[in-house]
Amino acid sequence: MSYSKKKMTTIIHPDHASVTRAPPAKSSHTWRGGGLPDRAIAWLFVAPTIALLLAINIFPLIWMIRLSFTSLNLSMSYLPLRFVGLDNFQDILTDEDMWARLQTTARFVVCSVALQVFVGFGLALLINRRFRGHSFWTTIILLPMMLSPAVVGNFWTLLFQPQIGPFNYLVSLFTGVPPSSFSMTGEVGLAPWTIVLVDTWMWAPYVMLICLAGLRSIPDYIYEAAEVDRASPWRQFWSITLPMTVPFLMLAVLFRAIENFKMFDMVNLLTSGGPGSTTELVSITLKRAAFEKWRTGYSSALAIILFVTVFGAANIYVKALNRVKQR
Repeated sequence: MSYSKKKMTTIIHPDHASVTRAPPAKSSHTWRGGGLPDRAIAWLFVAPTIALLLAINIFPLIWMIRLSFTSLNLSMSYLPLRFVGLDNFQDILTDEDMWARLQTTARFVVCSVALQVFVGFGLALLINRRFRGHSFWTTIILLPMMLSPAVVGNFWTLLFQPQIGPFNYLVSLFTGVPPSSFSMTGEVGLAPWTIVLVDTWMWAPYVMLICLAGLRSIPDYIYEAAEVDRASPWRQFWSITLPMTVPFLMLAVLFRAIENFKMFDMVNLLTSGGPGSTTELVSITLKRAAFEKWRTGYSSALAIILFVTVFGAANIYVKALNRVKQR
């Protein structure tokens, strides 16, 4: 007969029945072999991460908030720093050009995200069929999202060149329009669709991955039950596939909308906001205010407005997403 090494406490009741009770659990504050307590060890591991977050994220954010209430202009750093209150925010919110940049950004976000969801979901439906060679084609489709936006911008800039770029010659082959008669990045009517096209080419595979995860999560027995009920493939799509992948589609829309709202590098390389200000997104306006005009206080206020806008819209969208998941 084996006995436990732990000491047990025995209580004798009046009816001579004995109840064996285990010793109380050790507190997290107990010392181990004369070393640090558990709580101190936990903080020792977490402290470097917290310090790094404070140094990289929190401190610059607080400093930017402070600068947004000042008249700091690095091109005139010899002037004394003045506290201007909400003047920078008022200048931004009453600037008609700024509202025009916000409208341009909103149109770009809506068009690009809608096209990416449509193309990405279609590719996910195709890859989900597991046809012969689907692994190879999946890898080929995922290649654009693995590239740097700077590389993509330079790559498509060469493709869109009217004289040497193959894109114009390909359009000319199907339409008969002379290749040098139009410029995708230099015409007002084509430039906005150019950045939408390139962004869709690069990030539709990302949406495809999210949608593919949703399609693979649908149990097979649901489709088997639908086939027993003689449901057509079209009926299965509208009654099973689409409703069960809606949360994944909404998640893809959230991720891509946030990224496209702050899109800068690829658009800056393709069009630099031109022709004129046709494709000048609000991120390009922020860059010009901060690093060309050196209006640090003004650009800090603009960055805060953009942050609050994205953060508020994302919170509202996440609440809607959670409601869809609970259905």
